[in-house]
Amino acid sequence: MQARPVLMLTHDDLLWAHWKRLPVSAWMPARARSWRELERWGALERKLVVLDAGTPHIPSLNSEEWRREAGRMDIIVGSLNPNDDEGRAFLAAGAKGYIHAYMQPEALDTVFKVVDNGGVWMGRTLLARLLQQLQRSVAQPEPSITDWTDGLTPREIEVAQMAASGRSNQAIADALSITERTVRAHISSVFEKLGVNDRLMLALKVHGVSQ
Repeated sequence: MQARPVLMLTHDDLLWAHWKRLPVSAWMPARARSWRELERWGALERKLVVLDAGTPHIPSLNSEEWRREAGRMDIIVGSLNPNDDEGRAFLAAGAKGYIHAYMQPEALDTVFKVVDNGGVWMGRTLLARLLQQLQRSVAQPEPSITDWTDGLTPREIEVAQMAASGRSNQAIADALSITERTVRAHISSVFEKLGVNDRLMLALKVHGVSQ
C-alpha cells in the first residue's frame, strides 16, 4: 500500500518526535506549527490531520474557520489530558477522532487507518456514553424484524444490538456466554455485512438514524 500523507499540527517538539514514529511504510508525516498551515494542506488536496489540542490560536469550535476546515478535512484531535466532555465537543464540531496525544505509534496507526477509511475514532468511555445517549434519545424499534437485520444471523443481531447500546466486547461475551474473540468475529462480520466502519455508525444503523 502506498504511504499516505498526514499533517501533524503541533507546536510541541517532543510531541512531534513521538508522532513521527509512525510506520513509514504506511504514512508520510508532515509537520505544521500553526492553524494557518491547514489552508496550504487543503490546497494540496490532502485531508488527514492530527491536531494537538494545546496548539495556540485554534479557532473556536463554533467559528466559520473551524467549520470550514473540519468540513473538508479529516481532523483527529490529540489531547494531553483527554476527557469525555472535550472529546464530545470536538466530535460534535466535526472532528473525526479524539485521542490521547501520546498514544503508542502502533495504536495511532490504527486510528489513522480507521479515519482514512471513513470511520470515526474515540475512546471507549466516550463511545459508550454517546451510544447510551443515542439509545435513550431515539424511539424503540417495533418488535418486527427491521431492514438492518437482513442477512444477519440471530447471534449477529444480538451482538449488534448490544454493541449499539454501548456494551464492551467483554460485557457482550459475558451476557451471551461466549468468548471475547467470538464477539470480535461477530462484530467484524456485522460491520462487513452492514457496510459500516465503527460502532457509532453501527449504532446509527441499528437505531434507524442512518440508512
